[in-house]
Amino acid sequence: MESSKITLITILRDRVGELCEEGNYSEALHAAHAAVAKAEQELSTDLESMEVFSLALEVRGDLYRQIGEPEQARDDYRQAIDQLNNRLDRCAQLGRLHADLGAVHDELGSAERAIHHWEVAVSFFEKTTPPSSLDIAALSNNLAYLKKLAGELDGAENALLKALEILHRELGAHHDETACVCNNLGALYQASGHHEQAREMHLMALEARRKLYGEIHLDTAQSYNNLALALSETGDPELARDHFECALEALSQCGPEARDELLSISENYVQFLRNVGQDAYVDQVETRVNEALSQWD
Repeated sequence: MESSKITLITILRDRVGELCEEGNYSEALHAAHAAVAKAEQELSTDLESMEVFSLALEVRGDLYRQIGEPEQARDDYRQAIDQLNNRLDRCAQLGRLHADLGAVHDELGSAERAIHHWEVAVSFFEKTTPPSSLDIAALSNNLAYLKKLAGELDGAENALLKALEILHRELGAHHDETACVCNNLGALYQASGHHEQAREMHLMALEARRKLYGEIHLDTAQSYNNLALALSETGDPELARDHFECALEALSQCGPEARDELLSISENYVQFLRNVGQDAYVDQVETRVNEALSQWD
């Protein structure tokens, strides 16, 4: 392909990004159409022309997703993938395309197709030099969520353990993404009855979130609650109550945005108190919650 034609297509692709930053999505779509049309016009058996065409399709697919047209995005991603034909020299782009196509299928409610394309994306990201570790971790976390919903608990656990290994190595124990995966793994273990493992994962998440955000934060409060639930199942009722108290105290100081979380966690706390025969404290908890809510009205 002639360099001048490649330059024109590149200019049009760059223009799409600039127009999107300005919020001018209508004109951005015109520019994306022009880039795809020109790239398709120049398409041949030449590998470079295929790469240029696939990149133009990817840009337009990303724009379609941004403006809420997932079906059109799906078609562009599929066509771009077909153009690259599993070329190992384009692993990074193929990883992105399959990741985006999986996300579109997830938006459209097709979990099986989403899982398939996310697993293919992981395989391509593992082949890049060096491997795209953080992309693999993010996709593994997504895969775990869908597999848990489908009842594939072993698959969900394996995906989360892969994500945790990568994030712990690349970002460290006290990073928000690491804490998020610890939290998700703890929830998986809690749901499957492995309460000791749930306790350790939620403790790791709590330690990270306390260091990152301090005590007065929604995520920290969530971890206090989750750890309290795990402790209530491992024969530590006093520790569980202490952690429910910390969650309640934090949320009462987080402001109106904590309303739903406060109601949910207070319900967990009240149920715990009743389960351990401490009904006398239920009224106190409910009074504190109502006082906090009244301040936000």
